[in-house]
Amino acid sequence: MAIIRAIDLKKTYDTGKIKVHALKGVDLNIDKGEMVAIMGPSGCGKTTLLNCLSGLDNITSGDVIVEDMKINTLSDNKKTEHRAQRMGFVFQFYNLLPVLSAVENVELPLLVSGTKPSEARKKALASLEEVGLLDWKTHIPAELSGGQRQRVTIARALVNDPAIVWADEPTGDLDKVTSNEIMDLMCKLNVENGQTFVLVTHDRGVADRAGRIIQMSDGLIVSDGRNEQRVTQCQAKANKKGKGRKGKK
Repeated sequence: MAIIRAIDLKKTYDTGKIKVHALKGVDLNIDKGEMVAIMGPSGCGKTTLLNCLSGLDNITSGDVIVEDMKINTLSDNKKTEHRAQRMGFVFQFYNLLPVLSAVENVELPLLVSGTKPSEARKKALASLEEVGLLDWKTHIPAELSGGQRQRVTIARALVNDPAIVWADEPTGDLDKVTSNEIMDLMCKLNVENGQTFVLVTHDRGVADRAGRIIQMSDGLIVSDGRNEQRVTQCQAKANKKGKGRKGKK
């Protein structure tokens, strides 16, 4: 069952002097629970596609349907509300507030959306425990390694129990060992929680961990293939490490 659909999706950036056709009519279905990697050379439109699918960027024409909701017809406020309630975001450079501790960074989106402070703190601590950073809850970002900062970012993305997690170059600022650890974690969460992950990456090693790889070129999808062997490996790793959210559906 498709949780994300793009129908003849087009995006044009108009600078006033030139028009850049970033997306040229993309059709795409992503099923619930999939882990999908979007690859392609710089400037091919992969980050633009992620931003348009998630509602971070407005589209020029076509439709984007997320959880049976046509988000391109929503007001900016409604899009923001939907993202806060149903989506999580992981970026390359963490976007953590340097003066806040790990738990404060994780609970922030809940507080902004009106969750009671006591409930927000409880959920933030649970999310940090899920990514293995509960013992670091009081540390500010400067006191954490790159991998730990990205784990905090993932905890923040998961704290609202999103249906979809969007990740733009989630391992781009990490060394190979740490990158593998972060991908182990995201695979584990994808398998155990049934959440949909959509990753933009230039790293073939990262893409190979996904169950489906989409290649883009010049604003279009040029290939779209399943990766069943990697799905099996990912599930095996997740099962070996044990359940992260016991009893959670």
